[in-house]
Amino acid sequence: MSMSVSGVSVELTDARALVAGATGALGGAITAELAGRGARVALAGRDPSRLAHAVRAYPGAPAVRFDAYAPESCASAVRDASAALGGLDAVVIAFGAVAFGAASEVGDEVAEHLMAVNHLAPAAFCRAALGILHPGASIAAVTGVVAERPQPRMADYSASKAALSAWLDAVRREARSTGVRVLEIRPGHLDTGFAQRPVAGTAPPLPEGGDPRQLATAVADALETGAELLRSGPDGTPVVERRAR
Repeated sequence: MSMSVSGVSVELTDARALVAGATGALGGAITAELAGRGARVALAGRDPSRLAHAVRAYPGAPAVRFDAYAPESCASAVRDASAALGGLDAVVIAFGAVAFGAASEVGDEVAEHLMAVNHLAPAAFCRAALGILHPGASIAAVTGVVAERPQPRMADYSASKAALSAWLDAVRREARSTGVRVLEIRPGHLDTGFAQRPVAGTAPPLPEGGDPRQLATAVADALETGAELLRSGPDGTPVVERRAR
C-alpha cells in the first residue's frame, strides 16, 4: 500500500484494514468493499458464530473477538489484528446500539449501555490504533446524523453518538501532527435492520433507509482521498468532505 502523508491519494490495494463490527450489515458491506479494492482485511466481532460465518468469505483473513463492555478487549483486537497482518493501515469502527423512548422513560442502565457501546468502545479501538498506526494510516468511525441533529425519543442514543463525534473531532486535530487521518462517518438512516434491534423501546416510523453498500463505497472513497467527514446529503446520497467543519 502506498500512502501520502499530505494527502491526495491512498491506494487500498494491499492495505491492511481492520473492520470492527464486520458481522453487521454496514460493517459487512464495508469489509466487502475494502476487500474488493484489494485490501487485506481483518474482521472483528462480538458473536463467535457470526464472526466465523463472516470470515469464510475471506480465506486467510484474521478474525478477532471483542466485547464492547470490555475496553481492553477492544484494544486487544487492534493489537491482535496488527500482529496477524504485520501492521495496520486502517481501522474502521462500524458497530453500535440504539434505544428508543422518552428521556423520562429510558432507564439509567440503558443510557449507560449506549454510552459504553457507542462512545467508549469505539474510543478504545481508536486509542489502541493511535498507538500503533504509521503516518498516512487512517481511523474511521461511524457516528450518525443524530450526532449533529439529536432526535426526540432518541435522546440517549443521540447523546452517545454526539459524544463520539466530539471525541473524534478533538482527536483528529491531535493526530494531524502525527500524520494519522481520522474520518467520521455520519450517515442518515440506513436499511440495515439496526432500528429493528433496539436495546429498549420501539422504533418510530422511519423514512426509507439508504443502501449500506452505497455508503460502503463512499467510505472506501473517503479513505482513499484522506477525507475527514462522510455525511449524507439532502437526498441521502453520501457526501465526502476533505476537511471536517
